[in-house]
Amino acid sequence: MGGDASTAAAKAEIRRNIAELDQLIDEILLASRLESPDVNVGSKESMDLIGLAAEECARVNAELDLQGVDGLEVQAIPKLLRRAVRNLLENARRYSEGEVSLTLSLEHTTAVLRVEDHGPGVPEAQREHIFEKFYRLPGASERSGGVGLGLALVRSIASHHGGSVACTDRRDGQPGACFELRLPQVLHGHG
Repeated sequence: MGGDASTAAAKAEIRRNIAELDQLIDEILLASRLESPDVNVGSKESMDLIGLAAEECARVNAELDLQGVDGLEVQAIPKLLRRAVRNLLENARRYSEGEVSLTLSLEHTTAVLRVEDHGPGVPEAQREHIFEKFYRLPGASERSGGVGLGLALVRSIASHHGGSVACTDRRDGQPGACFELRLPQVLHGHG
């Protein structure tokens, strides 16, 4: 094994492949846990959605826009909500050809988190399918990353919290996609 892997590039490729396999196994296990009603996936607690969004935006160099909120707490399972936000941002970063932004707002008692990118967008006919397990847009290659579990996990996590996720066009009409995660368990928000 060491003969072919003796170059730095080959070793880096092996490390990348192992990291991808670890992530795939983690996502498959989480997806199966979320589908099983008797498996405990964690306890809901009060979470600062602005703090979580700021941390995750910093990870992928995304812009954070707070629309009229200076405090936003939801009842959520921390590791699951973090995974949902991270999956949306990483997906946007993977396909964007420019800035990625996350906008937080409060609509009545629902927290609305929108992730927008400047990528190719998602054809309207595919917008429901992209939330199915192992579904990837036609023409997506393994090199572009992902195996089609990330968005399925986001939908499952949103549902687990009494929320929803949807894909639309960008709100400003520019090319790209907008993923909107809605969470109804707002404890309080300030405007």
